[in-house]
Amino acid sequence: MKIDMNYVTDKLVEILETPSPSGNTKEVINLIKKELDELGVENYITNKGALVGTIKGDNDDKHRTLSAHVDTLGAMVKEVKSNGKLKLTQLGGYMWNSIEGEHCTIETYDGKKYTGTVLITKASTHVHGGEAKNLERKQSTMEVRLDEKVEDKEDVQKLGIEVGDFVYFDPRTTVTESGFVKSRHLDDKAGVAAILGMAKYIKDNNITPTHTTNFFISNYEEVGHGASASIPEKTFEFVAIDMSAPGEGQTSDEFSVTICAKDSSGPYDFELRKKLVKIARENDINYKIDIYPFYGSDASAAMRAGWEFKHGLIGPGVDASHSHERTHKEAIENTIKLGMKYIID
Repeated sequence: MKIDMNYVTDKLVEILETPSPSGNTKEVINLIKKELDELGVENYITNKGALVGTIKGDNDDKHRTLSAHVDTLGAMVKEVKSNGKLKLTQLGGYMWNSIEGEHCTIETYDGKKYTGTVLITKASTHVHGGEAKNLERKQSTMEVRLDEKVEDKEDVQKLGIEVGDFVYFDPRTTVTESGFVKSRHLDDKAGVAAILGMAKYIKDNNITPTHTTNFFISNYEEVGHGASASIPEKTFEFVAIDMSAPGEGQTSDEFSVTICAKDSSGPYDFELRKKLVKIARENDINYKIDIYPFYGSDASAAMRAGWEFKHGLIGPGVDASHSHERTHKEAIENTIKLGMKYIID
């Protein structure tokens, strides 16, 4: 199976460089929709703003649905401070220290964009000495310094910046010659790129899936309810494609596809997991099995919402999840191969 990884990597970079924090994903959804249109995959956008692509299979009575989420971590303006700085509220769960020093963009209600930097309130060691080092990184001690001549709250408001404006973190996407992809928001844009790779492989090779296959691109996963609604009704198996998390005590790595056995929502369907493991073994796909104690997915959101189907979770290993992340092309390729073999099994 020859996967066009140049295409996958190019699309991944394009998606990574298109801001899409939870709650503001229309631009990137339209970008992916356009790509599915060009590939010849029938698709539609749900009322909630998710994207569903469908490729008809030999069996149209029972559908398989594979999901990935395109929404990312981010922030919103919580307060315009009297000193002209911005206080933030988080979108998704991350450590405040993981965004310290990050460049960012603030988008106003009417679409104006301003740049800034996320800093602690006592950032200068020359001014604050040891206080800067020892200051706890939390909402009350983090702020955005705008790249505009502002001295107070009124100056900021004249720019059109107000409470509720979205704040995008610079992804700083880099693809190395050794095959690593370093960027914010690989969770889960690497999964979205994997789905596009599957769709392209199916179309390029005129493949008819065993079952009608849906690609569900969700847009609220990071805040817990991404795939809670609008899943195609005939779905009997649902596989979320989301990042796996290498680290101490984990089996996952940056080169394999991981099949998740359990996360904080509980175990994934055992029969479906065995099927995925069998496919990986029989096709010499580099895979791992892992458990994540602090993790949830679109599949677990669907279970909580009351959907009745077998649910699974696979995905590429992404180091430093919810921080400045890194994966390798091999992990994405192995994810595509497992997904493809599952689709045609």
